[in-house]
Amino acid sequence: MSGILARTALRAATRTAPRRARGFAQDVAESQNPAYKAYLAEESALTSHATHTTDLWRKISYYVCIPAIAVCCAWVYNVETEHAAHVEHIKHENGGELPETPAYDYLNRRGKPFPWGMNSLFFNPHTNKNMEDA
Repeated sequence: MSGILARTALRAATRTAPRRARGFAQDVAESQNPAYKAYLAEESALTSHATHTTDLWRKISYYVCIPAIAVCCAWVYNVETEHAAHVEHIKHENGGELPETPAYDYLNRRGKPFPWGMNSLFFNPHTNKNMEDA
């Protein structure tokens, strides 16, 4: 019985004793190793490269992409306002309605109706021809 108590006390003492904290490749002999020094130099170079590349793409995003998106939005807005003005002009010339589109055979062909009717799921009566009427 005393052997069990002595062994338990010895285990408890070794568990509470301060241990030498040792991480990966922190031994003094390894720090003098040229391969270890080369590894540390390569790791430092990779970290530096990642930092500079991240900074480069952040600058590209702020100073190139965001202004390009703003210019593109302004251009599209101008094109769409010109198009809307042109459509209104055509409506004004034709008594307030758009002229009828030509009834070509290859336009708006339906082999069979959709489950919800002849119009597509994205039907817009202001821009699309109503196939229910045809």
